[in-house]
Amino acid sequence: MSTEETMKVLVFSDDANTRNEVRLAIGRRPAPGLPKVEFVEVATEPAVFVHLDRGDIDVVILDGEARPAGGMGICRQAKDEIYHCPPIMVIIARRDDGWLATWSRADAVASQPIDPVALAEGVADLMRRRLEGRVGDSEPRLSVQ
Repeated sequence: MSTEETMKVLVFSDDANTRNEVRLAIGRRPAPGLPKVEFVEVATEPAVFVHLDRGDIDVVILDGEARPAGGMGICRQAKDEIYHCPPIMVIIARRDDGWLATWSRADAVASQPIDPVALAEGVADLMRRRLEGRVGDSEPRLSVQ
């Protein structure tokens, strides 16, 4: 994949402000040498699975505080049900929720309030892992910011 191609990043939150904050933190290209990002924003759990079932999403970012379905439950279900599930980052509101992110089998974790630099670095790492085909081949690496 050349850097002129794009990777689709799905951003799930019931809060439009959270989705916007994530988009702004990542930008068009989270790190040099990576493809540009095409964002797919969704606000409901069914919409997440519609996109995952299509198989064209490269990285997923889920709001752990979304209602009525939270990102951690969606992550766990996706890891159980989606063949070649893309790497997933879960955004948590409390550092103590890190154990729940581990339960959900998230590949990465970010904390609220969102640190734009840390979020972009985490997404860049997941994009690299997806490009290298390493997702699902090893234990998840969690990094709580």
